[in-house]
Amino acid sequence: MSITTDILRARAAGLFWLRLAAVALPLLMIAPAFWNGYPLLQWDTGGYLARWYEGYLVPSRSTVFGLYLHYGENFGFWINLAVQSLATLWLLQLTLRVLALMQTFRFVAISLLLILSTALPWLASMLLTDIFAGLSVLSLFLLIVGGSRISGLEKVSLFVFTAFAAATHSATLGVLLGLCAVGWMARPFLGRRLPIAGLTQASLTIVAGALMLISANHALSGKWAWTPGGYGVAFGRMMQDGIVAQFLNDHCPREKFKLCPYRNELPATADEFLWGNSMFNTLGRFDGLNDEMGYIVVHSLAEYPAWQAGAALRAMGEQLVHVATGEGSSVWIPHTYGIIERYIPSQVAPMRAARQQHWELSFDIINRVHVPVALISMLGLVALLAHSLANRRLDDLTLLAATVTLALLGNAFICAVISGPHDRYGARMVWVATFVVLMALFRAFGDTSKAR
Repeated sequence: MSITTDILRARAAGLFWLRLAAVALPLLMIAPAFWNGYPLLQWDTGGYLARWYEGYLVPSRSTVFGLYLHYGENFGFWINLAVQSLATLWLLQLTLRVLALMQTFRFVAISLLLILSTALPWLASMLLTDIFAGLSVLSLFLLIVGGSRISGLEKVSLFVFTAFAAATHSATLGVLLGLCAVGWMARPFLGRRLPIAGLTQASLTIVAGALMLISANHALSGKWAWTPGGYGVAFGRMMQDGIVAQFLNDHCPREKFKLCPYRNELPATADEFLWGNSMFNTLGRFDGLNDEMGYIVVHSLAEYPAWQAGAALRAMGEQLVHVATGEGSSVWIPHTYGIIERYIPSQVAPMRAARQQHWELSFDIINRVHVPVALISMLGLVALLAHSLANRRLDDLTLLAATVTLALLGNAFICAVISGPHDRYGARMVWVATFVVLMALFRAFGDTSKAR
């Protein structure tokens, strides 16, 4: 009787803590927004918000994500943060479950450590596509390896989520496409570890995401087109590396480009050129310069291949260590404020009352924790792979570690080569490395405890 009573009490206590975690964790995941008093905004947020109202396409601003934000306007965008918080916790617990590591204490402990030491809660609290970049790597992996360990409803949910994430940002789509390509190439060597059905489902999410984006673009602009801006952003990165200036110096004596008169006045950075007060504005921005920028990008690749390759590898290496949290959020963002004031006047008062708009948001102290944790996590990921290779151990956690490593490399290559190194691009992905390392540590601790 005593033993039965003790068991019942233990179960009741476990159920209590589980219910408490179910309520507390979703709130803690978006604690930065609660502290701020409003969802966090970023330099690019306004461009996404405006897509519903302006009805035309602009560079690097997904209409799919714009629609997602639009449907949350009447709720002060808190519904968007709720979706982001719950989706994050769902994918964390599902990953633990598929890898046979799911325990209530372990799930809560890992979630709390991610909240305290990584950019994850800041990404979940922000009206930006970045939260979906890292989550989509997990959802793609689960689609491939989940098999009979996940239900039919979970497979459908993972498929829809991954397709949506791919449609929110071209770089995210590129990373997921690269992972699928590597998966198919590794299939002959890994066999049942990479089921054909899983790889097929994962690959179809890329197709679905692309169709979703093109359809949304047509619905809002009347054009069957991809989101523009690829050439312009790549041009900015090449200008930053000095390649554009050299190209203009080599060609302007015999070819008349609009930029020729300005070739000795080009800004030092791509951000100054594209988003500052530069000759880019004078010459008509993307509408006036897109064809010329595309021409220069394509021909400079052919004329300076070694220079381009060296610049790309250098930028990729720099991107891997650019992992600080909060880029573009603790600065003056008049465009986003202006979009809200122009199109969503009901949100002006709460937006202006937020701490962020009163210059109370700083990431200096936060990044004293986040940056070392991120860099150590990437080293831990490499150590985990090396240990597994040395012991010839290829389990699902090793496969996930390899997937995340490839995602980090692919993300660094795509973002750095096209846009140049930015902390934002690293922070949105590197927390997944921390997640994998924490799983490995908890598994090792659990195995040790069991052996004892």
